[in-house]
Amino acid sequence: MSQKTYSAKAGDIKRQWHVIDVSDKVLGRAASQIATLLKGKHKAMYTPSIDTGDHVIVINADKVKVTGTKEQDKMYYRHPRAGFPGALKITNLEKLRQRHPEDIIINAVRRMLPRNALGRQMMTKLKVYAGDTHPHAAQKPAAFSVEA
Repeated sequence: MSQKTYSAKAGDIKRQWHVIDVSDKVLGRAASQIATLLKGKHKAMYTPSIDTGDHVIVINADKVKVTGTKEQDKMYYRHPRAGFPGALKITNLEKLRQRHPEDIIINAVRRMLPRNALGRQMMTKLKVYAGDTHPHAAQKPAAFSVEA
């Protein structure tokens, strides 16, 4: 029996496309499964230091569900003019859903990925759309259902 650890190489990686419908799915549970697909942890060739993940298309982001009173209580903080007085902008989930429903999924998934260059590279494979249509039909994405 070989006692060598397998490390994936760039030529070995075969990326697939998945489309996920998150309408009436719980935000955190769906985001954790999306992050797993982006990282590649569902593959046998998973290597922590290499991006082995797949492409993920998320549709119906405006219909994602949250539990409890998070719709009014969950806050999103951003600094569009960092370093200047009064730069902090605060909005809650309800207002963010009206303005940019894609950002709800993007923020949840980004915070579940590594905070380094590898995590930023993984985020480029995530495509989020508020409605039920997407322009990636040519890639022939396979439907993936999240248990949420």
